[in-house]
Amino acid sequence: MDIPGYIASILIGVSLGIIGGGGSILTVPVLVYLFRVDAVLATAYSLFIVGVTSIAGAVPYFRKGLVNVKTAVVFGIPSIAAVFLTRAWLVPAIPREIMRIGDRTVTSSSLLMLLFALLMIGASYSMIRKERQREDAPPQQQQFNYPLILLEGLLVGMLTGLVGAGGGFLIIPALVVLSKLPMKEAVGTSLVIIAAKSLIGFLGESGETPVDWSFLLLVTAFAIAGIFIGFVLSKRVNSEQLKPAFGWLVLVMGVYILLRETVAAM
Repeated sequence: MDIPGYIASILIGVSLGIIGGGGSILTVPVLVYLFRVDAVLATAYSLFIVGVTSIAGAVPYFRKGLVNVKTAVVFGIPSIAAVFLTRAWLVPAIPREIMRIGDRTVTSSSLLMLLFALLMIGASYSMIRKERQREDAPPQQQQFNYPLILLEGLLVGMLTGLVGAGGGFLIIPALVVLSKLPMKEAVGTSLVIIAAKSLIGFLGESGETPVDWSFLLLVTAFAIAGIFIGFVLSKRVNSEQLKPAFGWLVLVMGVYILLRETVAAM
């Protein structure tokens, strides 16, 4: 399954390059089901892959002046703190065996995949529905709703720490609504936030976490290659037309994981 896994790794980057997000939601399923990585370890690997690929994706936005540094700092601080503490303390505290239901043992890996499936289904909705704000909408005067930004940052950081997804589908709407950023600037700023909190969350891993660096760097390289392919394709295709299609793919995968971890496991 390694070849399909590397192809899927490229697609992770392609989606990031074309629609500015969403690819990270595929990283954990690719690692678990195609590369046969344990779910808990896959969430750690995903933080590194998502963090590095987000840096590569943010560079073109930064060069075009589409990264709002102040917003990234205000939103990023609680998010980074939450993901770091989640990976350093919460995830290691989760027991390997959670409970027994009849003859079946619910493990931490299956519980994380169930949580991830629900997250994918939620993410698919935000991709499928039509955005209210157009990309060419005039910018509004920036303002910060600090209590909601703090709450949103903590929530996104905790989810990122638990399941290893970047959470762009949560961050981008929050930046548009709570910070009044234009859509393109929200995407660029989101990539910076995702990169920072994902990599710092990866650094929060306990020293007992085994890391296969040759494998991890190889998958990351394929994802980064996909980003540049996505940038080229984005000049020829309409990203807003592809986003709902990608959302349906995420929905199908989320339902598949949900069924696999519940009905098929019985």
